[in-house]
Amino acid sequence: MTESVPVLCLASASPRRRALLASIGVAVQVQPCDIDETPLAHESAERYVERLAQAKARAAAPMTSLPILGSDTAVVVDGRILGKPGSQQHAAWMLRQLSGREHQVLTGVAVIGPRGMLSTCVTTRVTLRDLSEAEITAYWQTGEPEDKAGGYAIQGLASVFVAGIEGSHSAVVGLPLFETACLLRRQGVPLWDGYLPA
Repeated sequence: MTESVPVLCLASASPRRRALLASIGVAVQVQPCDIDETPLAHESAERYVERLAQAKARAAAPMTSLPILGSDTAVVVDGRILGKPGSQQHAAWMLRQLSGREHQVLTGVAVIGPRGMLSTCVTTRVTLRDLSEAEITAYWQTGEPEDKAGGYAIQGLASVFVAGIEGSHSAVVGLPLFETACLLRRQGVPLWDGYLPA
């Protein structure tokens, strides 16, 4: 079986985002881009993830002639952005903050194409059940939390911690597919159904 011809440049090394795009029939050229991810003073979490998504897409622009998608995801609790854990202690602290309560997962998506830069931010509310210290330690030892925003992966082993979700499940994984499909169609990128708005 031959690989499909890329119709989109993905400005990310995330295998999860690549798999999500493949699930809606979009073959990608992967072009990871390193950018400064430091939040600006007084910047809202919504503006932060959308700004980073746009910056990633712009950074990949000189390297491709395809439309480009950039994305960024942040876990937010009590107005604070939780990044990726830098250590076991950091991951444990994050999971204690999320244990037994609701938090927000914000995902920014930006697509550069014939219509210029189009972007959006999607918010999903996730509730984790109460987590014991033993569970938090055991979860770290699986290796899964190390490169995950907020220290957990909803599509992985931590799915057993999730008591409820309101909004886009795929956004928590890394890409809100409904909203992403809308942006891609507006930029003329074909999906599995071939539908493009007039």
